[in-house]
Amino acid sequence: MLAAIGFLTIAVFLTAVLSGRVSVLLALTVVPVAAAVVAGLAGGLGDYVTEGLEIVAPVAIMITFAILYFSLMLDTGLFDPAIRRVVRWAGGDPLKICVGTAALTVLVALDGDGASTFLIMASAMLPLYDRLGMRRIVLAGLICLGAGVMNMVPWGGPTARAMAALGLGASDVFVPLLPAMAAGIAWVLLASYLIGRGERRRLGVVELGHEPADTPGAVPAPAVRSRADRIRFAINIVLTLALVVVLLFQLADLPVVFLCAFVLAVLVNRPTWDGQRALFEKHGHNVVLVTAMIFAAGVFTGVLGGSGMIGAMAEALVALVPDGAGSLLPIAVAVTSMPLSLVFTPDAYYFGVLPVLAETAVTLGGDPAEIARAAILGQMTTGFPLSPLTASTFILLGMTGVELGRHQRFIFGWAFGTTVVMTVAALATGALTV
Repeated sequence: MLAAIGFLTIAVFLTAVLSGRVSVLLALTVVPVAAAVVAGLAGGLGDYVTEGLEIVAPVAIMITFAILYFSLMLDTGLFDPAIRRVVRWAGGDPLKICVGTAALTVLVALDGDGASTFLIMASAMLPLYDRLGMRRIVLAGLICLGAGVMNMVPWGGPTARAMAALGLGASDVFVPLLPAMAAGIAWVLLASYLIGRGERRRLGVVELGHEPADTPGAVPAPAVRSRADRIRFAINIVLTLALVVVLLFQLADLPVVFLCAFVLAVLVNRPTWDGQRALFEKHGHNVVLVTAMIFAAGVFTGVLGGSGMIGAMAEALVALVPDGAGSLLPIAVAVTSMPLSLVFTPDAYYFGVLPVLAETAVTLGGDPAEIARAAILGQMTTGFPLSPLTASTFILLGMTGVELGRHQRFIFGWAFGTTVVMTVAALATGALTV
């Protein structure tokens, strides 16, 4: 009964979000609460919601100061020189911009942290997309593709969970998939080329450098700076580079990092209260929208997890595996892994579903390591930047201003294609067998 209510809850939520007729904020809160009431678990709602909010609170704090920090850096023109260089290289060609976005995302995502990847890439590339008239949904989609395939690294969440859940090492799970991962990266670059070709057909190669300075989205020409301006600009560069290094090497907790970075940036660039108030008035709206969404996601996962619906759904799915389908189990896990990112949190899948699937494989004469490899080909790797169950998804959407349902409809096929390509490569190289 609990599993049925859980599946119905997910179905209602996805239908509401994908239809575009219900706000994500409303769907994330009302749907799970109503499901808990129907299941007779209303008495525990307080604990479920509190636990969910506690989990996402650090992310919400980090996002608050991250948005304010990068918004301040954009206002000060920190990225203008880099944007001008990229524009000169691309020659106003949307196709080159798309391929460059995917390639840069793959490099930045080496840290295995989706939140920092989204913050860095969206902040750096959004002005350029706006300048060329390119669609923001394309930017969000390309960042999604690059970050998704790179989330397979052993220090990323999914692979680490898979290894911990089954007691395996990187040599068992990740190393055999390196050729498949390389194929996935190649697919991402191909997808970015095809998407970029569509943007080129829509916009053509844009002529740059002739618009008035007050043109919306125009990149300002190099301005004559005072000595104080040059000093502030140098400090901003050093501060941002230091922030990126800390993010990439995870030298400190992200909420603390962004809080400290924002305070320093404000003291350097907006030392007066009037300047700080203007900053909050200009960008506070974005902060409220994104943080509200994060806390709503905490309600959703808190209720479904705390009520036991996620666990019940996991057991129900495992029971559907036929006894005679043991040899096909790795393929089935691989193909379903990406779509199931929309249903299961990484903890629920890797610690709840995966061990039972692996044990089933052993019973049928298979290798549990294959099940782990199959799972990380999509479950919260290629699928995590589309999932409403991960807070980092809303970082990407909040910074690009793209609605969740539109984002999912636009990029789902390309992201699922990454999993399919990697699955075929894994079969060809022996990482998965039939």
